[in-house]
Amino acid sequence: MVIDFKGMEEVRIPEFKGGKGDTVARMRADELGKIMYGRLEPGSSIGFHKHETSSEIIYILSGKADFLYDDGEEETGAGECHYCPKGHSHSMRNNGDEDLVFFAVVPEQ
Repeated sequence: MVIDFKGMEEVRIPEFKGGKGDTVARMRADELGKIMYGRLEPGSSIGFHKHETSSEIIYILSGKADFLYDDGEEETGAGECHYCPKGHSHSMRNNGDEDLVFFAVVPEQ
């Protein structure tokens, strides 16, 4: 199956998962999970949340991301990937001066 993110409507999600600002996303979701092409503008974040029934893989396409992960903090940039296994918690924020563009996959388990 081909998923054409360019052909999807871009949706703004205010304060996603309790974060700051808007998460801008093009997303495909069904009962098996979500696949998202997303963007966080400078100063925006996705709030801290636990993955009870899924894991999440976030690949950074451009910009820099700071992740709170369980009790620690990680920084990633373009070409790097953050993984949050089922049962763990994380958040993502853009503390940079440019948009943070990412690709995320959330398979239900």
